[in-house]
Amino acid sequence: MRAKLTYALTAAVLVVYFVLVGSRGVLLIETGTPLTVTFGVAVLILPVIGLWFLWKNTQFVRRANALAAELDAEGGLPVDELKRTPSGRIDRDSADEVFARRKAETEAAPDDWRTWFRLAVAYHDARDTPRARKAMQRAIALHDGKQPEAA
Repeated sequence: MRAKLTYALTAAVLVVYFVLVGSRGVLLIETGTPLTVTFGVAVLILPVIGLWFLWKNTQFVRRANALAAELDAEGGLPVDELKRTPSGRIDRDSADEVFARRKAETEAAPDDWRTWFRLAVAYHDARDTPRARKAMQRAIALHDGKQPEAA
């Protein structure tokens, strides 16, 4: 729940920031000189890109959470079996061992979104965020019945 609140607060702050930046862009355009209009248009593009990115990221998180809820209802969520250091960090060897099992599971059933979801969790535990995101995107695509992009 704390992560959701943090995400919502961050998103709200970003939206406020985008509105402030956008208003500055409008003020520059209203000045009317060719230079300020050019800068105003450029400044307006930034909030548009930011809002698009925020929207896409929010959709990704919502879809991943929906998959997690469905997998939890099936009793298929991966169990946290990772060893941790005294400080609470995940032991690298433990994460690598679990990752190897998840990868083998995914290779045995490459069209099952569940295996890709569990692989995404293993990537995340191994601190490989880009691959975790790609694996989760593949899980979402398989779940939705879409042909996932080649990895």
